[in-house]
Amino acid sequence: MTGPQASSSSFSERTAWARNLQTPLREFLRTETGSAALLLVATVLALLWANTDSSSYEAFWGTQLSIRVGDMGVSQDLRHWMNNGLMTFYFFVIGLEARREFDMGELRERRRMALPLLVGIGGMIVPVMIYLAVNAGLPSAHGWGAAMSTDTAFALGILALVGTRFPERLRAFMLNISVVDDIVALGVIVIVYSGHISMPAFVAACGIFGVTLLVRANGVRYGLVYGLLGAATWVALFKSGVDPLVVGLAMGLLTFAYPAARSDLERASGLFRLFREQPTPEFARSAQQGLVSAISPNERLQQLYHPWTSYVIVPLFALSNIGIAIDGALLSRAFTSPITLGILFGYLLGKPVGIVCVSWLVTRLSRGRLRPPVGWAAVLGGGTIAGIGFTVSLLVASIAFSGTELEEAKIGVLSAAICASVLTWVVARATAFLPLRVRIRALFGTAESLVDLAAPVDSRRDHVRGPAEAPVTVVEYGDFECPYCGQAESVVRELLADFGDVRYVWRHLPLNDVHPNAQLAAEASEAAAVQGAFWEMHDRLLEDQGELSVRDLIRHAEVLGLDVEQFHRDLREHLGTSRVAEDVDSADLSGVAGTPTFFLNGLRHQGAYDIATLSAAVRAARARAAIRS
Repeated sequence: MTGPQASSSSFSERTAWARNLQTPLREFLRTETGSAALLLVATVLALLWANTDSSSYEAFWGTQLSIRVGDMGVSQDLRHWMNNGLMTFYFFVIGLEARREFDMGELRERRRMALPLLVGIGGMIVPVMIYLAVNAGLPSAHGWGAAMSTDTAFALGILALVGTRFPERLRAFMLNISVVDDIVALGVIVIVYSGHISMPAFVAACGIFGVTLLVRANGVRYGLVYGLLGAATWVALFKSGVDPLVVGLAMGLLTFAYPAARSDLERASGLFRLFREQPTPEFARSAQQGLVSAISPNERLQQLYHPWTSYVIVPLFALSNIGIAIDGALLSRAFTSPITLGILFGYLLGKPVGIVCVSWLVTRLSRGRLRPPVGWAAVLGGGTIAGIGFTVSLLVASIAFSGTELEEAKIGVLSAAICASVLTWVVARATAFLPLRVRIRALFGTAESLVDLAAPVDSRRDHVRGPAEAPVTVVEYGDFECPYCGQAESVVRELLADFGDVRYVWRHLPLNDVHPNAQLAAEASEAAAVQGAFWEMHDRLLEDQGELSVRDLIRHAEVLGLDVEQFHRDLREHLGTSRVAEDVDSADLSGVAGTPTFFLNGLRHQGAYDIATLSAAVRAARARAAIRS
């Protein structure tokens, strides 16, 4: 195992049985943020293209493309291949993330599903009502679906730029709402905006999807099988007249997410050792299969498809759909058009009103048992940024409208995105002028966090540094032979020196399959603990990670002035084994797969563990603790 490099990036590494399998929400959000930049570039390019040579823009995206096998085939222009072909993968990723949140994220506590579900639906109903009010009695009222859905990538990306003062948990909350938003929007597309339905093709699509369910129930794990079944279902739905985008969402929702079992990770390590000893193609294939099978299909597919959908498909969708030739006449007509105004006011007013009011109503009716994970100023900021409706809004507009009406709808979508961004910035700036304690409560709220740490800290058995009544408790699962734990130790010491009100707890997680001396070192620290010298031994073991043999451990005991005979006897009789095993069991229950892994006040810390990142996490945990005290 290669040691850490002396760079800031290494502070995000960890030694693990395999890659850290708890899918990081932060990575998903980071990809969405990067996608927003490309989406903005694609939008600008589409507008430049359409305004410099609109005929070539329309001619290119109107090019027919046919895919045929014998007498069967699908033929449509490039824009429609984008809209109901490649965008299927976008909804597939939405389905994967929804399933991940249901299996492993905030929604694994089922009662928490009610809030994003109701807020997501409320945040769609109010904009639709505003659109219908503006377009009452007009033929354009049938385009109400263009004013309901938030663009996840664009909204989260712009929020990262204009809403830096909002807490990180707002992004997770908005992601959960956006998932509900996208699922409902896709249902509306399928039910409301599909054309004439051919029942034979629709029944065939249902039958093929039923075969997919049977294959999944029988434990088949070959991606090619699901790919072929998904493609066949897509073609059948396309032929039936039902928008085939729903296939992507359904396949994503079927894909389980779960943390890796320790037995799977240890098996993967064993297969890799066999390959290291005998580097043959057979052992290479076995090692690869072992590593892949240790990770849930949901995470593997997200890692594969999410960058493609965020960095390629969604920007291409914008490039193919947003291009319109803008002139004074169009703008004059658009801003007196009920289509443009309905979309603009639906997003700009309807989204924040719907999200804030439904959040408040659920909080009151549940008597506080269900409440947003952030404060009301942050909820308002989330509501305003949700006014960026782009991808799905354009998708619905392209189905519901054509000609000048479609141009007016596009102006409404673009105007709403710009105005929502500015309004969110205003909310963020206004919040900054509140008194400190009021601002903290307005940003962080008073909701109870979902605790990730399965075994609460017990000062009677845990090894604790720092004041007993500290508002912030940092728990580290570590391995004395893990090079990244050695690197993290200096950061922890600096953290404790900078914050006098932080309590630090060490728990053992020896990775025996990759660190042969880790278990013995952990037992040595427990043997030292019997003599009241746990932390002294802990410090020496992390300082001298290459000296963990029995002889080295006895020498450490001598240097520390311990009763060497008793220490050696305790070590030889493995008196610390049960204590170490308790920590390992609690790590398994908490979904810990690698070292070092940190928890702050019971919440798992994702990402880097350099001093700046951990200090920011401690300040956020301290703020949350303060508003609950």
